[in-house]
Amino acid sequence: MNPNWEESLNHFERVIDSGTESTRIKAVIKLAKLSNQAPECILRQTIPILSNLIADDSSNSSPRLQGPVIHCLKCIACLGDGRLATEIGQSGALRSILRLLPLSDASFQRLCLKCIRCLVNLCDKNRAVFATNGGSEIVVNMLNSSVGGGVRRYLLEILSALSLLRVVRRGLISLGGVRFLVEAASCGHMLSRERACQAIGLLGVTRRARRMLVDLGVIDVLVEMLRIGDRAAKLVAGNSLGVISANINIIDLIAQAGATPLYAELIQGPEPLGHEIAEDVFCVLAVAEANAISIAENLVRILREGNAESKAAAANVFWNLSGYKHSVSVVRNSGAIPLLVELLGSQNTEVREAVSGAIAQLSYNREDREALNESGAVHRLLELFHDDSEELRDNAAEALINFFEDPLQHEVISQVADHPSFRSMQNRLGRIRTASDDRTVGSMSRMTTDTD
Repeated sequence: MNPNWEESLNHFERVIDSGTESTRIKAVIKLAKLSNQAPECILRQTIPILSNLIADDSSNSSPRLQGPVIHCLKCIACLGDGRLATEIGQSGALRSILRLLPLSDASFQRLCLKCIRCLVNLCDKNRAVFATNGGSEIVVNMLNSSVGGGVRRYLLEILSALSLLRVVRRGLISLGGVRFLVEAASCGHMLSRERACQAIGLLGVTRRARRMLVDLGVIDVLVEMLRIGDRAAKLVAGNSLGVISANINIIDLIAQAGATPLYAELIQGPEPLGHEIAEDVFCVLAVAEANAISIAENLVRILREGNAESKAAAANVFWNLSGYKHSVSVVRNSGAIPLLVELLGSQNTEVREAVSGAIAQLSYNREDREALNESGAVHRLLELFHDDSEELRDNAAEALINFFEDPLQHEVISQVADHPSFRSMQNRLGRIRTASDDRTVGSMSRMTTDTD
């Protein structure tokens, strides 16, 4: 039979108000057991009562009662969609638990940390309450004391939630707590590790923190998360590792840790964000020629075996890499050009647009034009003049203009010299080149004037 919750609440209030310590403890324990059955409106009314039992100025507070109260608050906080956790945090209970935490023995600490972990995981406002009341310092000090087992795990998971706050991340540097954030990214629940990885990426934006994180072994931690994490965690780890990679002295370390094939897996995954992250990181790593070779090998495999979305993403990377001096030969030597030309006939417009863009960029190099022509690119590019996509026609025109201006290829292209798309692109490129030349002349003139 369902209890009369209003009557039960009134009875609970009377026991807490005038009962003995023993009856209060029994009432709190019973509330914890029944919390998953009670209506939210009833539980909400118990929060200020429970909060008062652990307040430092409460006449009803006692050490024996505090443990059951904190456990009961944890049970209530875990229910619903976080509204009850928010109310607990705003009631003053979180500050009281934080006050009791450093003074408690191991078993009581575990109770406190379980409750705190629940409260800060479920509510942004609770993180702010915890942080502004010295919570970060307490957590770092406890971690520095070499606590082990479950207690350490709770502390690390609390830290990962707190580190989503900018003020906490900044404080970790001065407290020497960045190493614990790296540790938090390597153990615990996947959601907690994902949060730590996110905080690492936010920290890694600054050069000082980036160097500190690398010295603490963050590259291996993030690469491992890229390897074993769930889909959301892989995206966060991949993005954070990309932030860390923004240093010429670090990119080789990332490649050596085995990141390249893992980013290739992101490109082959279903998330468009994963494609964008991998594309950006590949463009950074490819600054080093050895990395560019490895990246090209992975991209060629995707062009052969991937689905339409991953092929388009791989083509976009080749498009970007074609602007690197060393990557011109890397792309050609990888065997990508015949595959790119073949994909000009894809039924997928996104693939054709990405591939045509890459071919347009490659066509600026004489050796690549020869390789493109040998693979039948000219014929396929000519066919694109009849496509409905304006981007495809523009990319085709840009590539064919480069063939047209090549004395060895001029005759092959002359048949389309009067095509509107060809003429339009020719005029556009002419204006760009003229503007570029004017800027160069102006710059030289200023240098001459300064010298005089």
